Amino acid sequence: MAKTVPTIQMVLEKYPKFAAVERLRVGKPGVKTVRNLLVSIRRMCQMAGIPLEEPVSVFTRKRLTKVLDSAARENLKPITVWSYMNALKGIFGRWARNYYADLHWQIPAIELPSYTRQAPRYFRPDGKVLAKVKEWYNSLADRLDSREWVIATLMLEFAMRNGDVERLRWSDFRLRDGEIVLCYTPHKTALSSGRRVAWPVHPEIWARLCIYREDGQHHYRRRGWSKLEKRNAPLVVPCARDVFVRLNADLRAQGIFTGSKGCYELRKICIDHVYQRFGAEMAASISGDDIRTMMHYYADPSRPNIGNLRIIELL
Repeated sequence: MAKTVPTIQMVLEKYPKFAAVERLRVGKPGVKTVRNLLVSIRRMCQMAGIPLEEPVSVFTRKRLTKVLDSAARENLKPITVWSYMNALKGIFGRWARNYYADLHWQIPAIELPSYTRQAPRYFRPDGKVLAKVKEWYNSLADRLDSREWVIATLMLEFAMRNGDVERLRWSDFRLRDGEIVLCYTPHKTALSSGRRVAWPVHPEIWARLCIYREDGQHHYRRRGWSKLEKRNAPLVVPCARDVFVRLNADLRAQGIFTGSKGCYELRKICIDHVYQRFGAEMAASISGDDIRTMMHYYADPSRPNIGNLRIIELL
């Protein structure tokens, strides 16, 4: 049977089905990853003026360069463009090509233009910003909605991601050797680094969490707001997304962080400070990432905090 070159639309329709089969076989790609890839491909085609009815052979270096030009005109962040190019690598990756071959599709080699292949490195906020963060965090103790303090604590003291905060259950706090330990596997890296976080909970924090649990969490449960709400085990922070939206807006209003992900900066601050005080291995332990990822995105090794040092004095 002669091979045919599929259209972009044909690939976008088949890829989720093939991904579901591959997920059963090896556990990835995740559902959210697949959804993001499809969104990125459609957005990229829109920027480059490429109809989805075009064959995939249209993804030439020249046409893809138009995506970079369009991104520059729209002032998109380099990481956004990187995600678009990475999406192409994803839907035409090695495992996917095996499924396409079963359909007798001919997928040409795709040459990507030169572009920034990584998100920018993390740079530690200056002392003024960190002082504002500390003042803001301390003010949360008096808030009417105690979930605000709990979320900020989970991110600033335990470097949790938003999604992991949403999934967190009281059963994830465990008693080990006479102390409470927060134990969970970060959802985002479960299929990559696979590191499990087990971090001691300070007695003062645990005491406040116990009071918070006994008081009950007063909130309006939105039907369908999060599929995580439908599980039986009690969540630590019910309807957390509502609170994240409010905290992010508060951080912007206070002039501490810009953008829509201010809370995520709290996670970075936590990891970077553990790195400064205890080193890379301990920082990777609380973040759940491998050390290479942690050093690039969450720590600032370009600014050591050891002060003036004479190695000769250590000999």
